[in-house]
Amino acid sequence: MADIIAQLIQEFNLKPFQVQNTVKLIDDGNTIPFIARYRKEMTGELNDQVLRELHERLVYLRNLETRREDVRRLIEEQGKLTDDISAALSKAVTLQEIEDIYRPFKPKRRTRATIAKEKGLEPLAKIIFDQQLMKGNIEDIVQPFINPEKGVNTVEEALNGAMDIIAEDISDNAVLRKGIRGMFFRYGMIVSQAKKEEDSVYRMYYDFKEPVAKIAKHRVLAINRGEKEEFLQVKIDVPAEQVVSYLKANVVSKPRSITTQYVENAVEDSYDRLIFPSVEREVRNELTELAEEQAMKVFAENLRNLLLQPPVKGRVVLGLDPAYRTGCKIAVVDDTGKVFETTVIYPTPPQNKVEEAKKVLKNLIEKHKVDIISIGNGTASKESEIFVAELLKELDREVYYMVVSESGASVYSASKLGAEEFPDFDVALRSAVSIARRLQDPLAELVKIDPKAVGVGQYQHDMNQKKLGESLGAVVEDCVNSVGVDLNTASSSLLSYISGVNSSIAKNIVEYRETNGKFKKRAELKKVKKLGEKAFEQCAGFLRIGEGENILDNTSVHPESYEAVQKLLKIMGYTLEDIKLKKLGNLKQEVENKGIGDVAKEVGVGIPTLRDIINELLKPGRDPRDELPKPILLTDVLHIEDLRPGMVLTGTVRNVADFGAFVDIGVHQDGLVHISELSDKFIRNAMEVVAVGDIVKVKVLDVDVQRKRISLSMKGVTH
Repeated sequence: MADIIAQLIQEFNLKPFQVQNTVKLIDDGNTIPFIARYRKEMTGELNDQVLRELHERLVYLRNLETRREDVRRLIEEQGKLTDDISAALSKAVTLQEIEDIYRPFKPKRRTRATIAKEKGLEPLAKIIFDQQLMKGNIEDIVQPFINPEKGVNTVEEALNGAMDIIAEDISDNAVLRKGIRGMFFRYGMIVSQAKKEEDSVYRMYYDFKEPVAKIAKHRVLAINRGEKEEFLQVKIDVPAEQVVSYLKANVVSKPRSITTQYVENAVEDSYDRLIFPSVEREVRNELTELAEEQAMKVFAENLRNLLLQPPVKGRVVLGLDPAYRTGCKIAVVDDTGKVFETTVIYPTPPQNKVEEAKKVLKNLIEKHKVDIISIGNGTASKESEIFVAELLKELDREVYYMVVSESGASVYSASKLGAEEFPDFDVALRSAVSIARRLQDPLAELVKIDPKAVGVGQYQHDMNQKKLGESLGAVVEDCVNSVGVDLNTASSSLLSYISGVNSSIAKNIVEYRETNGKFKKRAELKKVKKLGEKAFEQCAGFLRIGEGENILDNTSVHPESYEAVQKLLKIMGYTLEDIKLKKLGNLKQEVENKGIGDVAKEVGVGIPTLRDIINELLKPGRDPRDELPKPILLTDVLHIEDLRPGMVLTGTVRNVADFGAFVDIGVHQDGLVHISELSDKFIRNAMEVVAVGDIVKVKVLDVDVQRKRISLSMKGVTH
């Protein structure tokens, strides 16, 4: 364990106390959001991202240690553990290196080499491989090993069997495999070619070649998918002569021996038949893992920014789920998300009942005082947007619209959760409610959907689903806890992401609320079934009570610090009532003037915790998302045919990929700002410049109406 701690300290360039305390906190069952928010003194204020990376690395190193000892034991059980093997295992720093060392000892299916060993040819292979014989006749050496009873009838058969054994031994050599893998990365070329004469999205890879060392990670995933869908043939080209020369240089010890030629033949066979196919597979797997890791990071960051989109608060919203034949589903929700009314209108083809649809919507808008219309961006979205824009011109009151991503709305609608929430609603009407609510509070609504279905990732179906699920789940957890939730209105889906709360406890919280009425104080949580002391410690600070008995319950001040707050207020001459009335004057400056270190000591908390407490007391009930730029609300529609090169427009970043950003400029089809057009400076990653949800100004470079492609640029555009 000490070695792991030392390695983490070095890799993360952290102080020993930071790593030691963090590992202890994790091992004691504390969640990452809790550690990041309420144990800052212990971790030296490490943020949730660093804490998660440290946790992931800790798990990897512990698994590495477990596997190291397993392999050591397995080799020892075979009676083959030497000091050299043991030392090599101790030095191994990756799971791949450990597996390479174990390779010769791993139980194998029957191979040509194992069959040769069964025929008694292992001693002959050793004689040939040792290359000690400088003169004599190879037939004389082989003769004693000819045994028709064991299936060895000729000198040639014996030699071939011995060379099969040598070839497998060379292939199983951990040091040689590591060297060859390095050569694949240094000199290899990924080559892909068309497998069939058919146009596809993979056309750019129909005759493609790029060095293994330089290939962009998103291209690796694209090529993999093209191969899986049988559009591409993919291989790694490596200078075989160079690799074989490397092998011979390490295997041939006596060039003049009469057995050397057979060793060289075995080397060539080993590379062609055994080493190349398996190392090619390993290298492609490693490239895929690295590409998936990068794609997961991009997906996670996009998801984080999507979930933390500013909510549109205090507005009545009409959700419109567009469709053609079955009509547009409508749901009106109040400013808390409660459904007022639902219906269906038919303004789109084939019915085209535009006037009738206008009449229905005008009545709903007037009756419920609708402020905003939220339109899903799926099928028939453009026609619905045109219809809404025309409708708004005919209204007396000011109403706006916004096109929102409906990714995952159908997943939610058809889910068990959707059915539980709206048992009397048709599936499509549930979608309309979701489309309305995701404008009001994206976080609260999107947590009901599998993160993989929210439409801000690439190649997600090709990735390791377990790892992707864990990565995205961690993002949702961090987002929900960073915002906090209202204990008296939150759904069980939202509550289940709170630190220390699982889905079972979340349901129990909702059940308790429905049975006993609203929570009046956080301490009541202890009465909830299955919510013990540890769970209370982990969750309490992230759950808010707006109209509770104690104003501190509407802040992220943890109950463990309530006594400290009382002391602070007394020292500074304030009361809890002053917090409610927002009469704390310039508390932050007053504490600084008095000496924050002295005040922290007197209050009995660390300086980071004291700073957090002061910030919360100054803004009880604060939602960090309120400080972000608000979404763009529209009143009129723009068509792709209206776009001209040189036009400057304002748009919203909908997705970010390695190669650029997709921006919604209000024409139904998102435009692409290629990475080379994101900035006047050289950038390696699109996320250096933009994030999902950013409001940006873009210039139109090119429009292909037929293929619905829009090229945009952010270069030289004033923001």
